Amino acid sequence: MKIYDYSGRKNICGARIREERKKRRLSQTDLAARMQVCGVMLERDSISRIELGTRFIADYELMVIADILSISVGDLIPDTFLRHSPE
Repeated sequence: MKIYDYSGRKNICGARIREERKKRRLSQTDLAARMQVCGVMLERDSISRIELGTRFIADYELMVIADILSISVGDLIPDTFLRHSPE
């Protein structure tokens, strides 16, 4: 089994998810509940691990999170990553 890792993290968007979630005054429990209503079974601890960068996030999970937060998936990618990506 391949372990996915980028600069010691399992994802690059966790910090942005946390920032956007807090901006909207949603708790991790609230976000998890909204995810479940959308058909994505995540618990609060999974949200926590995503935000800490210790859990991989699937593309469909990212899409649903962006939808719940009313932002684009691209808004969840840190600017520092975009500056280092190949053109």
